Amino acid sequence: MITSHMNGYVQETSGQAKSHRERAVDCPGEESSLVKSPHSSAHMERIQHYQEELRKRREEDSRGKHDIDPNASLRLKKLSQNPKVGIDNPTFEGKEKATKDKCSLDPVAEVAELLQALKWAQYCLTDAQSQQDVELIMQLLSKEDFRNAYTIFNSVSQQMTCPTSPLTAQAEDLCQEVQKILQSSQQREGLELKALLTNPHLQALMQAHDGVAGQEIEEDLLQYLGETVKLVRLEKARDTPLGATVRNDMDSVLVSRVVKGGAAERSGLLSEGDEILEINGISIRGKHVNEVHDLLQQMQGTLTFLLIPSSQIKPAAHRQTVMHVRAYFDYDPSDDPFVPCRELGLSFQKGDILHVISQDDPNWWQAYRDGDEDNQPLAGLVPGKSFQQQRETLKKTITDSKSREQQGKLWYAKKNKKQRKKSMSPLSRNTDYDDILTYEEMSLYHQPANRKRPVALIGPTNSGHDELRRRLLSIEPEKFAVAVPYTTRNSRIHERNGREYHFVSRPAFDTDLAAGKFIESGEYEKNLYGTSTDSVRHIINSGRICLLCLHTRSLQILRSSNLKPYVIFIAPPSQERLRTLLATEGKTPKPEDLKEVIEKAREMEHEFGHFFDATIVNMDPEQAFHELRRLIDKLDTEPQWVPTSWLC
Repeated sequence: MITSHMNGYVQETSGQAKSHRERAVDCPGEESSLVKSPHSSAHMERIQHYQEELRKRREEDSRGKHDIDPNASLRLKKLSQNPKVGIDNPTFEGKEKATKDKCSLDPVAEVAELLQALKWAQYCLTDAQSQQDVELIMQLLSKEDFRNAYTIFNSVSQQMTCPTSPLTAQAEDLCQEVQKILQSSQQREGLELKALLTNPHLQALMQAHDGVAGQEIEEDLLQYLGETVKLVRLEKARDTPLGATVRNDMDSVLVSRVVKGGAAERSGLLSEGDEILEINGISIRGKHVNEVHDLLQQMQGTLTFLLIPSSQIKPAAHRQTVMHVRAYFDYDPSDDPFVPCRELGLSFQKGDILHVISQDDPNWWQAYRDGDEDNQPLAGLVPGKSFQQQRETLKKTITDSKSREQQGKLWYAKKNKKQRKKSMSPLSRNTDYDDILTYEEMSLYHQPANRKRPVALIGPTNSGHDELRRRLLSIEPEKFAVAVPYTTRNSRIHERNGREYHFVSRPAFDTDLAAGKFIESGEYEKNLYGTSTDSVRHIINSGRICLLCLHTRSLQILRSSNLKPYVIFIAPPSQERLRTLLATEGKTPKPEDLKEVIEKAREMEHEFGHFFDATIVNMDPEQAFHELRRLIDKLDTEPQWVPTSWLC
């Protein structure tokens, strides 16, 4: 067993998964000892040192010793065994010379030659539009300003026949140092130089220079034993973690994962599969991932990596869109033996909104919790949807198998062979993973002023949800209303069709019920009653808020409609507090009745909690009422998360 400690977490993985163990190279917010950032000149000397060292190694025979043992890496070993293929082609020397001669031509002659070619092309063209375009280009080339600019460009190009490496990436810092020196200067030249250095345009130029120079210095490609070696530089700040995990592959240390939000991801210089040879001159090959983690924890500032780039074919870069999901299960990475990097695991609870920013690994998504983006510098790892569905299916299968074993062999004797095979091998069939709740994609929705979302109050008997609905209706009847139910019973003398009830025949009721028009329905004294979606929609169209008190079994039907309900769960308080509240209403429930109310509430929350948009614990009727009003008023002022399928 391998045990690694990180931020108080302990992870144990089996020996079989040892080679796949990932380790975060650093952690957010941890104190690290300062490592001085090397100066650019020293960095360039290091690059030149590597180039000189590699040149000497190429001159040595194949039996020469190298600082980096090729046998310690499978890739280097294979590449070193490949025979040299091909011969030197002297033809390229002539081409290179011809190219240099061509670049040394008179720029005026080059422009004249280009004009002549354009005239010939214009003569060959047949359509008027193309001839007009060529004419515009010829006018541009004939202008004196263009000729002067081209002459300057050509002169600069001749002076820079090959790309030069920047001498420093700290021009901005040097300007600040010079400004400090010139603070006490009274000489005319010093004052003039100070004015130049404090000019905003020059400061912006120095900042841009450092940005470009940093990119030039950060990535330099070398050759070693026929394989490209990359030298990159990253800035590791105290408040910005590097954001990468590493794993062991024999003696090699490979970048296993680049985490969103870290310095590695923003720079784009580290890729999954890169082999790390050195960090700040310290050899990494042969070290365990825990040693690499401890080493990088001590480092801060500029980190210089010597890498062998990954040989994997990288997909074309594309902008990933963020997917917002609501979690329908609780997750604690400290209890998950399968999470590849426990210290990067993101814990969440059922009902939390997650912003999934990367699904490159289908099994382990990278995500932030809604509202935690500022406090969570690195994205966390959460189980992917299909992976979690498979785990839940397997867990359910094991539980069912144990349950069947406890029932004894007589349980199977009642079934034929085909039925037993079907019941014992559920994974052999096409499992409907959609029935397993993991995540649901969500989007922000702001209700229109003239189309209010219906509010459904859910709760067990005696939880107070009926009383809250009656109070809202009595205080603001012009704002709230209830859906007029349908019934098959005969109307009474004081009742009017469409006011107290919609009176319909039993065949008509059965037809609407079969068509799925009722949110909920039931039978009482041989008469049918039901709440229709048409009744709810009628209130919505009138600009009022429809208040519903429904059974939890009706929530699925309500959500599958296009009514976009807002569901609030009214939970009862503790048993003693519930007894006191019911006593004020003149009720004297038995202890088992109180216990049943609380137990029923727990069952409702466990089975249907993923449908609840908000929960109010009815500790005090007055406070619960004000909280209910606040939640309803918030629908007008703040967008709410709703299933994306509602907006399609």
